[in-house]
Amino acid sequence: MKIIVCVKQVPNTNEIKINPETGTLIRDGVEAILNHDDANALEEALRIKDRDPEAKVTVLTMGPPQAKEMLQECIAMGADEGILLSDRLLGGSDTWATSNALAAAIKKIGGFDIVFAGRQAIDGDTAQVGPQIAEKLGIPQITYVKEFHLDKNRITAKRALEDGYQLLKTKTPCVLTCIKELNTPRYMTVPGILRGAKADIKVWTAEDIGVNEGLVGLKASPTNVYKSFTPKPKGKGVTVQGDTAKELAANLIAGLKEKHRI
Repeated sequence: MKIIVCVKQVPNTNEIKINPETGTLIRDGVEAILNHDDANALEEALRIKDRDPEAKVTVLTMGPPQAKEMLQECIAMGADEGILLSDRLLGGSDTWATSNALAAAIKKIGGFDIVFAGRQAIDGDTAQVGPQIAEKLGIPQITYVKEFHLDKNRITAKRALEDGYQLLKTKTPCVLTCIKELNTPRYMTVPGILRGAKADIKVWTAEDIGVNEGLVGLKASPTNVYKSFTPKPKGKGVTVQGDTAKELAANLIAGLKEKHRI
């Protein structure tokens, strides 16, 4: 079985800051990490490999040269190889242009059974790239996968929705996007870290994947971000005191009346 996992290197949003003048993200000095949902996608691919040693897991990403480090980490976790799409022509791509590039790369890899991806990236939260890849490859997709079962070329997946769940079945090849409830990603191992450090990460350009220049990059991206901003901090809360439930309720009502809320 041949599995491709689409991953993304993202800024650690626990440390992200906004430039108050430009309204843009300040990325300088911010730690870059493997996107959370993508780690779950990789873990599920590696679990298939655990059951079937003949399975091959290829990790694919698009980004700057430093994204090689993330691919090495993925190999340290158990992936077989990493491929980086890195080209100035790809810079500034929105989700539509990104999916064009990734779909072209997946076609170049060829012969795949499953394409795994995370539900969404924490720096964009659009959840669009995975489904767009499936559409451009012309294969079935199941998004928001919470549970997964593979029987030869048949897949049964439990899909998490806001108001319940869907149980869907499909055949390979297909695209599956994963959520954190699917599994717990494994840690890198010492032998894996050594293997990842020595791994020869393939770097492909737009020309290598044969994608039309008019389909990638900033000029081919119809999405425009007007601005980003940091929400104003909420005011300090008020603790209602009381020794009994009745006293707590009375004090709460008195406080609301004092603020003219009731």
